Amino acid sequence: MVRYFIFSKGRLIQESSDVPFLKVALYEEGVDIWVDMESPTPEENHQVLEQIFNFHPLAIEDCVVVSEQPKVDQYEGYFLMVLHAIDFSRSQHQFATTELNMFIGRNFLVTYHNAPMRSIAATIDRVQKNPALVARSPDRLTYYVVDLLLDNYQPALQELAADMAQIEADMLGETSHITLKDIVQLKTQIQALRTIMTPQREVIARVAHGEFIPVRASMLPYYRDLLDRLRQILAAAEAHRESLSSSVQMLLSLQQSQTNHVVKILTVLATLSMPMLIVTSFYGMNIRHFPDETWPPWPFAYAWILALSGAIPALVYSILRRRKWL
Repeated sequence: MVRYFIFSKGRLIQESSDVPFLKVALYEEGVDIWVDMESPTPEENHQVLEQIFNFHPLAIEDCVVVSEQPKVDQYEGYFLMVLHAIDFSRSQHQFATTELNMFIGRNFLVTYHNAPMRSIAATIDRVQKNPALVARSPDRLTYYVVDLLLDNYQPALQELAADMAQIEADMLGETSHITLKDIVQLKTQIQALRTIMTPQREVIARVAHGEFIPVRASMLPYYRDLLDRLRQILAAAEAHRESLSSSVQMLLSLQQSQTNHVVKILTVLATLSMPMLIVTSFYGMNIRHFPDETWPPWPFAYAWILALSGAIPALVYSILRRRKWL
């Protein structure tokens, strides 16, 4: 689906999906255009990206093919910026990413994504309600799109923090089912997040330092603010990673403690049963089974053996308790 907005001096002039008219509007003086392409067809890609905007084939390839990492490339008259939005699923302990491609030129912004994005929907809502604030120029519009994209990182990080807190609480519970696999899986997802965020920070840093001409000098402080937010997000991700490393150590310590406790119980049981084995083994070679009709008669032999078998473990148990070994 292709949807575009035409602005002039901060006013929304037209909102349409009529692709053929877009080529006419692109060359109008004093207008800025935002084209949003959501899950476009190959025909729409060819018509908009190649015929109307005449983007470089390598730029189109980077846009259509999913990129593993954020990137930014300069072309003649425009630059391509590839960023990623994230969403965290607590049920699956996994981050989902959505790629956003942006072509930023002197009088146009083209956004390309293969799935609905909250940042795009929120920007469209702002454009329709208050175009004078958002749509003064493509670089300002780009700033708002990226700003809203980063806003969606915070709920994902909060979901991650809540998931980590739940894991730590479950680990300390009496009936914990948390395994090392759960924690390592979550830690892997945080590492994947850092893999995305680190180059994304570098992308915004290049824009914030004025490397690309379509971004005016007056907008650079706004992009530097985005850079600061990305640094804070990366710091939070690093803190979560360290917390998960501590959780791994805690889980291993708890498992070792549980193992030691089981070994301790088994050792105590073996120690208490040893006197019974000695008594029964000794007397098993000296008396016959009941009834005892041969000499020497011993009617209380079994009572004596049972008494010794109970008294000696009780004595051993009291000694262990007195020495605080139990």
